[in-house]
Amino acid sequence: MRRWKLSLTAAALVALAACSPNSEDADFMDSAPPAEDAEHSVSALNNSIQSGEETLEWLEEVEGEDALGFARLQNERSLGLLQSDPRYQTLYDQAIEVLESTDRIPYVAVRGGELWNFWRDADNIHGLWRKTSVESYATGAPEWDVVLDVDALAGAEGANWVWGGSTCLGPDYRRCILTLSDGGSDAAVRREFDTQTRSFVEGGFEIPQTKGSVAWIDENTLLIATALEAGETTTSGYPFVVKRWTRGTPIEEAEIVFTGSASNVGVWPARFEQADGTAYFAAFQRESFFEGVVWLLPEGATGDPIALPLPRKSTPQTLFGGQLVFTTEEDWTPVEGGPTFPAGAALSIDMAALAATGVLPEVRTVFVPDSRQSVGSIAATANNLLMVISDNVVSRLEAFTFDGATWSSQAIEAPQNATISIVTADDQSDLAYVNVSGFLNPEALYRVTPELALERAMSAPAWFDTDGMIVEQRQARSSDGTMIPYFIVRREDVTGPQPTLLYAYGGFQVSMEPSYSGVRGRLWLENGGAYVLANIRGGGEFGPAWHQAGLRTNRQRIFDDLIAVAEDLIATGETTAPQLGVMGGSNGGLLTGVMYTQRPDLWGAVITQVPLLDMMRFHLLLAGASWQDEYGFPDENEDERAFLRSISPLHNVETDGDYPPIFILTSTKDDRVHPAHARKLAFLLDQLGHEMLYYENIEGGHSAAANLREAANRQALEYVFLMQTLMDGAQAQ
Repeated sequence: MRRWKLSLTAAALVALAACSPNSEDADFMDSAPPAEDAEHSVSALNNSIQSGEETLEWLEEVEGEDALGFARLQNERSLGLLQSDPRYQTLYDQAIEVLESTDRIPYVAVRGGELWNFWRDADNIHGLWRKTSVESYATGAPEWDVVLDVDALAGAEGANWVWGGSTCLGPDYRRCILTLSDGGSDAAVRREFDTQTRSFVEGGFEIPQTKGSVAWIDENTLLIATALEAGETTTSGYPFVVKRWTRGTPIEEAEIVFTGSASNVGVWPARFEQADGTAYFAAFQRESFFEGVVWLLPEGATGDPIALPLPRKSTPQTLFGGQLVFTTEEDWTPVEGGPTFPAGAALSIDMAALAATGVLPEVRTVFVPDSRQSVGSIAATANNLLMVISDNVVSRLEAFTFDGATWSSQAIEAPQNATISIVTADDQSDLAYVNVSGFLNPEALYRVTPELALERAMSAPAWFDTDGMIVEQRQARSSDGTMIPYFIVRREDVTGPQPTLLYAYGGFQVSMEPSYSGVRGRLWLENGGAYVLANIRGGGEFGPAWHQAGLRTNRQRIFDDLIAVAEDLIATGETTAPQLGVMGGSNGGLLTGVMYTQRPDLWGAVITQVPLLDMMRFHLLLAGASWQDEYGFPDENEDERAFLRSISPLHNVETDGDYPPIFILTSTKDDRVHPAHARKLAFLLDQLGHEMLYYENIEGGHSAAANLREAANRQALEYVFLMQTLMDGAQAQ
């Protein structure tokens, strides 16, 4: 293994830990305890963390002087070690070439027959919001009409604006609410923009920085949900009150139309619009992360809300042919003695009948997946309901129609063994685009023709040499006998063990599917590395049951799944433990943190990005309360608290443990997963003398990158770390 010299002594870091956030003794180095006491002090601190007596709360002050001081010291050390590597600059240059390439596919959204795109490159760091015609886009070299230059806006207003999207009012899409965050946080400002005059509306709708969302009722009325008032904010930091705001009136006078509760995850307004212009308004009340109620707001959102009689675990998708199409994440028997619809099914009901009576109409089946299938993206055109179906983690595309009584479908011929996603669809026409990609196949954008064929519209360039590379799908047997599929991308002509990067997520019903990455290909695969993507439980690859198998106290199944994949890779000779690295972010950061503490013998390196690591306090930090349905309720359930304590990476580090090198990355501006998770583990490991690098991006939100250059820097740092540990370090052993 590669060994790093710590820039601070353990004794000095213990002294730093003792400093309160308001400590007047800035020169903590001079107050370090004697060297002979350092080992005892470090051990005592670790014991106090494990017992819960010490929580390192000073690191929870997002922009606290001491917390940022620690981050800057670690940044200096980590950047010095990684950026001084002669490979760093080459990797950075390769990454930025990919990320800022003008040959990337400009993905679009259809609005009023025009195609809209948001674009960032080397000359447009903050980005351009622009549009083109369908005809121009079809040429492969469209002429773009820039509607808003976000770089110019950021310069004029002195803000680090990060684009958060737009919400526009049809059918002309002239009036839009633009979402802009300063630095990339989830909290953002929302401002009314006129796409015809290409300017912000003077005296128009404007909401200060907050978490929340909006939906248009008409040109002069909005539905808003904001976390501006503490009394209207959930414990997760999201709004639970929806209001009707009329143009020309102060936001403080907006009329409340729906109220949830502070214990909810949040409440969000929505507008559903049919092809004929008929619109329905709703409030989505998420009582927990996976359960909630959809409340129909009468016309104009002026009457009493009506609770839609849908399953509590369900997701409305779109309107098509007068039917509200939704997916259910639980088995559902809507009428006693009637049929039961299985979890994962796509169903529909007559929306007009439901809105008129509030009574559940006949439930119709659109599609029911089997145990190795799941429903992916769904979108409506004027004549077809498009649906992506995952079959053993490989996509297929189908077009559904409704004759007023039953649904039928037609398969659309598409590339095999690939991942398909619906990019955009227009319910006023048959215009739709889908994206197709695979590990070794660059993204290709296809237009869905009226005849239900795929017509290639654009292709991304190939960024790395795939000659001699293969993709295989394999399975590993987990501890309870469940077979866990995984993909491996490797060179076919290499017979011995290879440096291998294993990636997984394992949570929140998020599916991990094959995808092309020019950065991964150039920086890792071309340099002799293999890549593995594991489809462990907790994800949505095989529907809700695959996700729910690993909830709360069953979460060890998820960890065992990834361990099984790692052990299979080693047992089959694909790699060795010193050559095997594991990477994951956010929930995947918890996963990699657990891999670090539970099975350190399996890894030559661990990368944990914007992670959850303190599972005794996750629910008290930023949006953490909203994730208790996934992880457990540590303050309400003793069994769940005990389990969380047993897996919490921060609380399971052994003072004298033999751990692989770990690289911990986070962002100060991340207002979803608190940077304290990463800070705390980094601080503890550095005190204990374990091999650790830490990097905190002072800008950038949950993606940890406010712009493409920072994204390139972060990825170059990660791959240098992997080369130093899995390639250089493994050879040195």
